[in-house]
Amino acid sequence: MDDVDRALVNALQDGLPVARRPFDAVADRLGIGVDELLARLQRLLDRRMLSRFGPMYNAERMGGCVSLCAMGVDAERLDAVAELVNAHPEVAHNYEREHALNLWFVLATETPERHAQVLAEIERESGCRVHDMPREQEYFIGLRLAV
Repeated sequence: MDDVDRALVNALQDGLPVARRPFDAVADRLGIGVDELLARLQRLLDRRMLSRFGPMYNAERMGGCVSLCAMGVDAERLDAVAELVNAHPEVAHNYEREHALNLWFVLATETPERHAQVLAEIERESGCRVHDMPREQEYFIGLRLAV
């Protein structure tokens, strides 16, 4: 990441401006062209320096389902199982923890029925039990990671 990439990531964490052409407004603020901004953003995604870029929706308000899930996976299979989990587009991200339940991920689906299907698919594919912990209440903490 160079200084422009860092400024771009920091600017986008604050949200896009409400404007007819929001990326143009961000590019102007950064002193670069919109084509360069979009190319840099795509490069950060392609290099997996950013895991995703997009809006945050409240899935439950739209009839969907969100939960935190955990699995206990043998250490030698952890990477392979993480790949299986990540292959599902409904999985936002996963991470390893030092615990008996060492692989955690967030699952968000369009319907509760699809939620159950994805959980069953992951269990079948991995051979590991998935502990499903549906969100009971949401708290906004305003997480911002300055780059």
